[in-house]
Amino acid sequence: MRPRTLDEFVGQEHLIAPGKPLRVQIERDDIGSLIFWGPPGSGKTTLAQIIANMTKAEFVEFSAVLTGIKEIKQVMADAERARQYGTRTIVFIDEIHRFNKAQQDAFLPHVEKGNIRLIGATTENPSFEIISALLSRSRVYVLNPLTADEIVILLKRALADEERGLGKLKLHAPDEVLQKIAAYSSGDARSAYNVLEVAASLAQGAKTQEITDAIVQDALQKRVLLYDKAGEEHYNLISALHKSVRNSDPDAALYWLARMLEAGEDPLYIARRVVRMSVEDIGLADPNALALCMAARDAVDFIGMPEGNLALAQAVVYLSVAPKSNALYTAYGAVQQDVERTAAEPVPLHLRNAPTGLMKGLGYGKGYQYAHDYEDKLTAMQCLPDNLRDRIYYEPTEEGVERKIKARLEEIRRMRRGGSDEPPEPRKGD
Repeated sequence: MRPRTLDEFVGQEHLIAPGKPLRVQIERDDIGSLIFWGPPGSGKTTLAQIIANMTKAEFVEFSAVLTGIKEIKQVMADAERARQYGTRTIVFIDEIHRFNKAQQDAFLPHVEKGNIRLIGATTENPSFEIISALLSRSRVYVLNPLTADEIVILLKRALADEERGLGKLKLHAPDEVLQKIAAYSSGDARSAYNVLEVAASLAQGAKTQEITDAIVQDALQKRVLLYDKAGEEHYNLISALHKSVRNSDPDAALYWLARMLEAGEDPLYIARRVVRMSVEDIGLADPNALALCMAARDAVDFIGMPEGNLALAQAVVYLSVAPKSNALYTAYGAVQQDVERTAAEPVPLHLRNAPTGLMKGLGYGKGYQYAHDYEDKLTAMQCLPDNLRDRIYYEPTEEGVERKIKARLEEIRRMRRGGSDEPPEPRKGD
């Protein structure tokens, strides 16, 4: 059922609707090097094959899974010879992200010389997976997942087409059943076709012409979730989870958590990220958040999955509804900047330990004020180096426990401003 022309192609209207840049390039047979980036089943290979059918150039197709340097070099040599005779060569590489840097480098001089026009298809972010030199010489087109309505159109075509589809079986399916297949395919046309084909086989076995909801349920068995534990979708989903927690949205946080877990993400990876959320976005506004998240991590490690999913669910809901503060995160970032940008002054003598007579003689520890010798357990002693003596990093918010911390810090700073730099008289019994 793969579309053979642009008019048969469904979806990606932003690229191939009349007057859109990619359609104009294809119709003029004037394409440069292209990268098609999109999820599985969105039409990347189909567009390449349509270009192959419409172009007057030689069209060579590679799969990055099966091709090595030797084959690449041979095709490049053939393309260079063909160019001398006025023949253009278009090289299509499916799953180009699977080529390593050396393999991608092999294409670069031939793209630069104009020996070939390169079309690459990838499900991964080209910014991370394709060398910058090749990327800068190509135009990237982003393909979107197909919508449910677009997939329903494709399914109806498959049911009606007697030449390439299931039309000879004379099957029919209610719109709501086709919508269910579309929803479960996560925007992947290939996955939707596979479910329809299995459902058609089950209907034949049941000697019925109607594909029912029950038949589709049997065909589905397990929802196909778009996910790659090392790729773009991995980072998209953990980002969605983190930002939902930060935005105090427990429902969204639970949804993104379930999406990751049900797609097979490592639960301990999620646990590590949840612990990070507790200190980055909640911090001392609720000190219990870190303890609870560490307990969730231990629970996942102890009881495993799927039982551990509720421990993670408890953690993300707790974080979502907890008071939020990034005061610690901001404070540590400011400290890092000062460490990097300011002179690393030596530790003041009065803060240094003096375990030997020589060190005492050099003034180590001289003038140190032991806080417990003071009634309020406070001194006006300077603890930062001179170049940062008045620097304030941690500014607690009014959220949760930090409200109390803020009040206490204000009291400490007020008392310190009114304190004396002179060491105290030893208390009785010291």
